[in-house]
Amino acid sequence: MRTRLIGIGNSRGIRLPKPLIEQVGLGDEVDLRVEDGNIVISAVRAPRAGWAEAAARSAATEGSALLDPPTPTRFDESEWQW
Repeated sequence: MRTRLIGIGNSRGIRLPKPLIEQVGLGDEVDLRVEDGNIVISAVRAPRAGWAEAAARSAATEGSALLDPPTPTRFDESEWQW
């Protein structure tokens, strides 16, 4: 789809058709970033969205195993006192 830039004060912007906004699920705020010379507009995701489901999946498939193996420290290699 081709569109034109329009003046908005000292800035320029574009109008997004309602069907595109609904299809992507954009709200009142969006994230903007530049990737490989392109401007990417994406829906704002809630912080930690999907973490609870990922933790439940991990617990179901891996039990209580650690995600990373323990890494020894200098305290594991020599005795120390408080």
